[in-house]
Amino acid sequence: MYQLTKAYSQYQEITVCEANQLYGRTGKFRILQFSEHAVQGAVDMKDRKRIVLEYPRAIIHLMEVNNPFFEHVFMIGHGIGTIASHYPEKQFRIAEIDEKVVELSRLYFQYLKDNVVIGDGSEVLRNEDPNKFDYIILDAFTKAGTPNHLTTLQFFQMTKEKLNARGSLILNLAGRTNNDTLTNAIYTTLKEIFAYTRIFSLPGGDSSDIRNMIVIGSNRIIEFDPRSMAGFMEIELEQGHIIYACMQQSE
Repeated sequence: MYQLTKAYSQYQEITVCEANQLYGRTGKFRILQFSEHAVQGAVDMKDRKRIVLEYPRAIIHLMEVNNPFFEHVFMIGHGIGTIASHYPEKQFRIAEIDEKVVELSRLYFQYLKDNVVIGDGSEVLRNEDPNKFDYIILDAFTKAGTPNHLTTLQFFQMTKEKLNARGSLILNLAGRTNNDTLTNAIYTTLKEIFAYTRIFSLPGGDSSDIRNMIVIGSNRIIEFDPRSMAGFMEIELEQGHIIYACMQQSE
């Protein structure tokens, strides 16, 4: 792996690297990652239209199968802008707390859109009109995982108010499929707000392994084709506690 640059923001250390292999795949990959070596975005420099990581491919499938004619999307967490770049004709509004992430996405990953607002995602979303969005996508991570204030009952209620009648909230999480207090709590809290929810996970060698999960909540029945979920499989989680803004839970 060859490092192109390393940058420091007030939030984290960020590196941009190039590699010939990524998660068992071959190509010429350019990768954005944080200090804990968590990959936040990747492109294949030989095929920029190829979506390299599984979780954006699965999210894109959920978006297209549940509302093929969606127009307005709000995202919390920018990375390299993979999903927004995939839909140049759609209206995306993106909140990213770390200005350095946006700067690097423009310098090294050719992100050209002028649709990123620097700020806390919950505060930016709070100022949006109600019933506006077809999708809200939460893809924000710190060293401790998804920021606590973006997993509370009050936050999920606000997302519901900002979604239109066909709208859905989609979360990209990292957790365990067994005995994970925080993941169970996030999913249980989401189920308090939305009439329909589903959760998917990438397979792992052991139920104690940390893995990518995708959660979707909606007031309409949620559809998906298992063959189009990029390896994500639907799972069930144990009942957890409800996360309130005054009782934020962390691992």
